[in-house]
Amino acid sequence: MPTSDASATDAAKPAASGGVQSLERAFDLLERMADAGGEVGLSELSASSGLPLPTIHRLMRTLVACGYVRQQPNRRYALGPRLIRLGESASRLLGTWARPYLARLVEETGETANMALLDGDEIVYVAQVPSKHSMRMFTEVGRRVLPHSTGVGKALLAHTPPDEVRALLARTGMPAATEKTITTPDGFLDALEQVRRAGYAVDDNEQEIGVRCLAVPVPESPTAAALPHPLRSLLRPGRAPAIAAVAPVDSEGPPGMV
Repeated sequence: MPTSDASATDAAKPAASGGVQSLERAFDLLERMADAGGEVGLSELSASSGLPLPTIHRLMRTLVACGYVRQQPNRRYALGPRLIRLGESASRLLGTWARPYLARLVEETGETANMALLDGDEIVYVAQVPSKHSMRMFTEVGRRVLPHSTGVGKALLAHTPPDEVRALLARTGMPAATEKTITTPDGFLDALEQVRRAGYAVDDNEQEIGVRCLAVPVPESPTAAALPHPLRSLLRPGRAPAIAAVAPVDSEGPPGMV
C-alpha cells in the first residue's frame, strides 16, 4: 500500500495534457457526477472512470472539504452548492452578452433563439431567449450534445478542414439520436458542403423527432459560436433563408453576437 507521501506525489504528477493530473481527475469526476444526475456512489465513479477507489476517495474528500461535493446521509456523494455560484457566474456572463441580440432575433422571427459554442468535441448551449408562442421549443442552457446530430454542429464545423472533422467524429462516434441522424463521416461532410453553399445549417428531425432547427455561425466570434433556431414552420417556402438573413451580427454589437 502506498504511503501518504507516495499518494501526494502521485496526485501532483503531470497529466498527459501537461496539466496537473489530480485536477484533471477531480474535474472529470464532477462531470461524471453531473452526467449521472448529480448523485453517485464511489463504486459507480470507480467503474465509470477506471480509477481505483482509494484515489477517488481522496479526490472526493478534497472536493467535499471545498464545498464542491457533499456527502449524503446514505454515504453517496452529490454535487455541492459552491458549483451553483460558478455556473451562475458563467451563465450570467454569456447570457448578458447574448440576450439583447437573441431577443431581437425572437422579435423579428417569432421563434426561440439560442446561442451555442463548440466546447472540446461537444456542443454546449449557453444562452436562450424563448419565443412568445404558447407552444415553443425549449433547450436547457448548459445542455451538451454531439455535433453530428444538430444544425448548430454543422454550422460550427462547416469551415473546419475535413481531416479535423473526421478526427472529431472518430473520437465522439456518431450514434443515431433518431432514424434521420447522419451516422457516417462522408454523409456529414456532404452536409457541411451544403451548409457552406447555403450559408446556414438545418437539423431536420436529426436530434429529436418533430423538431426542426436552423443554425448560423456567428462571424468574428472570439470563440466558435452559432445560433441554433428552432422552427415550427421550416417547410414554408423561403422560411429558412428569411430567418438566416436576420441572424448575422450587426456592426454595433459585440463580436460574436447577434
